[in-house]
Amino acid sequence: MKCLFCQNTNTEVIETRVSENKMTIRRRRSCLDCKKRFTTYERVEEIPILVIKRDDRRERFDRKKLLNGIFKAVGKTTVTADQVEDIVSQVEQEITTKGKTEIKGQEIGDLVAMSLKKIDKVAYIRFASVFRRFVDVEEFEAELKKLL
Repeated sequence: MKCLFCQNTNTEVIETRVSENKMTIRRRRSCLDCKKRFTTYERVEEIPILVIKRDDRRERFDRKKLLNGIFKAVGKTTVTADQVEDIVSQVEQEITTKGKTEIKGQEIGDLVAMSLKKIDKVAYIRFASVFRRFVDVEEFEAELKKLL
């Protein structure tokens, strides 16, 4: 594995953990040259999934795009990067378990929202406000009341 910092291939695995859903292996690595540490994730390569957008366009499922969207919602909260990684892994597992090759973006958003709601209410509201596209304050207020 190439070091992210010095590009050297002389690295070693310090720690290995299997995720809760048993679908991802997290490896903590150390560069033997520059001594810096970094994390890699290993997961099974799966059949491409198409996301059906609101306007009926189809777009290939992009794990990084989903991660980035969730990271925006969890900014300045107590949600960790590992928890975000687990949410995305759970979403992927849910899709593949159903045997689907196409899924509506709405369904993906619902899965993420349910997970965030359990972990952090602020992150959930942030995610829901973008994902559900609240049109007015009343919709936003109604969602807040559901939480309280």
